[in-house]
This record gives sequence, C-alpha cells and structure tokens, in this order.
Amino acid sequence: MKKIVIYAVLLIFSTSCISTKSTLKNVNDNAPIPTLANNNTFVITEYSKDKKYGYDPDYPINIFYVDTRNETINPERFLNALAGPKGEKITYTKLESCCPFPTKRSEMGAGLLDVYELRWEGQKNPVTLYLNIYEKGVLMVPVGLTLKKN
Repeated sequence: MKKIVIYAVLLIFSTSCISTKSTLKNVNDNAPIPTLANNNTFVITEYSKDKKYGYDPDYPINIFYVDTRNETINPERFLNALAGPKGEKITYTKLESCCPFPTKRSEMGAGLLDVYELRWEGQKNPVTLYLNIYEKGVLMVPVGLTLKKN
C-alpha cells in the first residue's frame, strides 16, 4: 500500500510540473534580435501600453538568447537600459525562477521565467518583472518605467 501511495504522489508531481501547452501570450518568433548600445544595454525604442507586459507571468518580457550557458547577460542588458518613472536609477535583484512552460529552445524541452525585483529611490513598493530568456518578443519598456538616459 505504501508503494502505491508513493507512486501516486510521484505521478501527480511529474505530470503537474509542466503543461504541454504554453500559456505565454506574447511570444513573437518574428521579433528582431535586439541590438546593443555602446554601454552594453539593449536598444529599446518602444513603450508598452499593456499593463500586463512584464508584470504578469503569462506576458513576460521575452529576451531570447541563443546560448543557454550564459543565462544572465540578456536580462542584465535589458534591465540596465531601464529607469524609474522619473528617470531614477534602478537596482534589481533576481528573486527566483518560476512558472515552467514548454519550449523547443531548451535541451530539456521546458523553460522557466526569471523573476526580478526592481527598486529606486522614493519608491513605495518594489516592482516585480517576469523575464523569459527562451522565447523571442519585441522588447519594450514596461508601463510605469522609462529608459535610462545616457
């Protein structure tokens, strides 16, 4: 009986960890690969009008990269291009990885979103952004943030 219970628990966990269908709503395989500015940040020219962009795990910021051996370089290139709502300098911390989803761009067939917390001087509550290094999308400034002035 004990073996049956253990097997059932393992079966539930193994089948519930990842869905076979992605819930990501803003993947765009035709999005251009971002270009780099002289200060090693991404050149971002668009501002999102969607309040969910980056703030909701189903609408992550898709910062595709080719080589999974360097998982932090593109999130840093994106986040270092941003500023607070009035141009404030931001600091960021990676909180966790979450929200598994299927992807063809990973050896395991699955990816995780990276969750970052952003802070700046005078801010009441930190901002949480979801970044996806496995899929492509048009890079935009999330609602409530601005671009860093060079």
